[in-house]
Amino acid sequence: MGASYEGDRPSNNAARIFEALYRPDSRRPLQSLPVDDLVSTDQALRLIQDRADIDISGPEFNFVRSIRVFDVRYARQHESGRDGDCNRSATVVLGTYGTQGDFTWQRSSVTALPSTHAGLERWGEHCPGIYHRSVFVEWRDYEGNYGFEQVNY
Repeated sequence: MGASYEGDRPSNNAARIFEALYRPDSRRPLQSLPVDDLVSTDQALRLIQDRADIDISGPEFNFVRSIRVFDVRYARQHESGRDGDCNRSATVVLGTYGTQGDFTWQRSSVTALPSTHAGLERWGEHCPGIYHRSVFVEWRDYEGNYGFEQVNY
C-alpha cells in the first residue's frame, strides 16, 4: 500500500533543507561559507540578466547560437566632386549569442552581410547612389533549416 509515518519531522524537502541550514535560535546559516560571500538577490539578478537562466551549452541549443543580427546603421555610396570620386561609408554591427546565451555586438562590414540581405546588391559597382539602413536577422532552426527576416528603416 505504500503508507509511511513521518512523525514530527517536516513533511517536504524544502522544510528539511531549511531545518538543516538554519538554527532555530539564530538567523545565521549553518553553512561553511562566510556570510560576506553570499550574493544579494539584486546582485544575483544583475549577474544573470545577460545570460540564459538554464544551461544551454549542449548541441541541442545550437539553434540559439546560430542566430545572427546585422544592424546596418547606415550604408552610403555616392559620387562626389568634379572627378566623380566614389565615396563609400558604412556602419554595420553584428550581434551573436554565445555558449550560454550571452549576446554581444561587434563591428562588421557590408561585405559580411548574407547574400539573402536585400538593398546593397549594387554596393561597390560603378558608384550608384545608395543610402540604406536595415536590421537583418538570420538563423538555423533545430532541424537546420535556414530562415531570415529583414526590416528596412
